[in-house]
Amino acid sequence: MNVNLLRTWLRAWALITVVDAIFATTLPVVAYHQPLGRVWQGVASMLLGRGAQFDTPTILFGLVMHASVALLWTSVFMVLAVISPRLRRIVATPAGILGVATLYGPLIWIVMSLVVIPPFSHRPATIGERWWIQLFAHIPFVALPIVATIGRGLRSTEGVVHAHPVGDAA
Repeated sequence: MNVNLLRTWLRAWALITVVDAIFATTLPVVAYHQPLGRVWQGVASMLLGRGAQFDTPTILFGLVMHASVALLWTSVFMVLAVISPRLRRIVATPAGILGVATLYGPLIWIVMSLVVIPPFSHRPATIGERWWIQLFAHIPFVALPIVATIGRGLRSTEGVVHAHPVGDAA
């Protein structure tokens, strides 16, 4: 992998991990009056089970899980952008970045809340006020940092991206 692509990918992953972690930590405390760190205990309980303790190791495990999921969604977008000249052209402009983020953020939340989380929580998603808040919050706090960072990074390496579009044999 090209060093500039690697830097772009890592920068996007670090940014989304931090930005979304701040939002995900703050929202439950401010809006729902939950204890600081409770959200990360909830994240950890997806793998540790409902009996996950509300303690520092569990909170840290939840943060590691969060960083892993952030890496996954950053990687998905990076691969799509590298193999698609059209997507690279779209995210080369501020309007394109915002437009793509407006689609990618809700897509991430829909997949996570309706497909990924239910098998671990053993219950279906509850589509209510909090679900809708998360849907829209995934635009500025999840997708926008990913799309903007990768869009800018690929633009700065445009002469070095040697990926062929899907279906292009040449």
